[in-house]
Amino acid sequence: MAPAHSEMQDLLRQVSRSFYLTLRILPRPINRQLSCAYLLARAADTIADTRLLEVRHRQEALLQLRRCIQDACEGRKTMLPDFGELAKAQKANASEGTFGERVLLENLGCALHALSGFTREDCREICQVLNTITRGQELDLVRFGACSIERIAALGTDEDLDDYIHCVAGCVGEFWTRMCRAHVFPKAALDDAILLKNSVRFGKGLQLVNILRDLPGDLRQGRCYIPEVRLSEYGLSPRHLLDAAAMGKFRPLYDSYLRQAADHLSAGWQYTVMLPFRCARVRLACAWPILIGMKTLARLGGGNVLDGRERIKLSRAELRRLMLRSLILYPFPQAWNRCGYFSPPAKIV
Repeated sequence: MAPAHSEMQDLLRQVSRSFYLTLRILPRPINRQLSCAYLLARAADTIADTRLLEVRHRQEALLQLRRCIQDACEGRKTMLPDFGELAKAQKANASEGTFGERVLLENLGCALHALSGFTREDCREICQVLNTITRGQELDLVRFGACSIERIAALGTDEDLDDYIHCVAGCVGEFWTRMCRAHVFPKAALDDAILLKNSVRFGKGLQLVNILRDLPGDLRQGRCYIPEVRLSEYGLSPRHLLDAAAMGKFRPLYDSYLRQAADHLSAGWQYTVMLPFRCARVRLACAWPILIGMKTLARLGGGNVLDGRERIKLSRAELRRLMLRSLILYPFPQAWNRCGYFSPPAKIV
């Protein structure tokens, strides 16, 4: 299994700039399981987003991948589908994918093979979370697969938005927690009901940050994750959001979602500080995406997200400073705990 794990780490470096660092610091008992699950989820996301292929082909590929994952998790021999066409699509148009995502699709067998080295219980957890994620992506394809900048579709209600972010991210918080409970702190005296509840909000918060940051790019692909019912309350439609000048009218609604994301991330921080202090690697792996997310929210609150030229992205230097500060403060629990408690969400402007 060592070569497979080494290959997975190399793939992780290529497909994820910040989350690779989070996964890398995780303790050995859960590192491979979460890395494998992430790569398979990322492959599914790449398949769903490869707009150079027809929707039905992407749906078929997602179904094939889900079957392969299920077979591998249950110890059955499976023949890996030929994703060569999907991989070529990443190379054909840089806007449709990255070099890392092409390499991932070409080497998907590495992640699937790694499943054979996990316990039956771990495989069951991985299969369950990936099944939820891929079904969420499938629903996304049905909603938005045929859309474009000329034909923008939006989610209907806040309930639709909450269901989506639970399917593609909230369930990951539960998975992460169950894996940690099984392998890292099985005997720790924790309130599991609160821990699981906050873990779901943790995942939802990270996904909502992505949605709010990537709004202009999604709109130009015909996808609007801001619910149509809410937009209509402000006299707006998805097409209005293509115009940067609409930000003044959109700002109150946008800020309400910034506050919602901040509330979710605050629950994620409560989750993090509940974990045993001795589990420094897990706590830091949780803290870094939360701190990055909150810094991103602060930037989004001060800019015009509808102006596609102003895409918010933290620099590598900023990421390093943020991570270094959390490491320096970790031996001092009170100071470390405070670094994740933020100004009230209402102050995001």
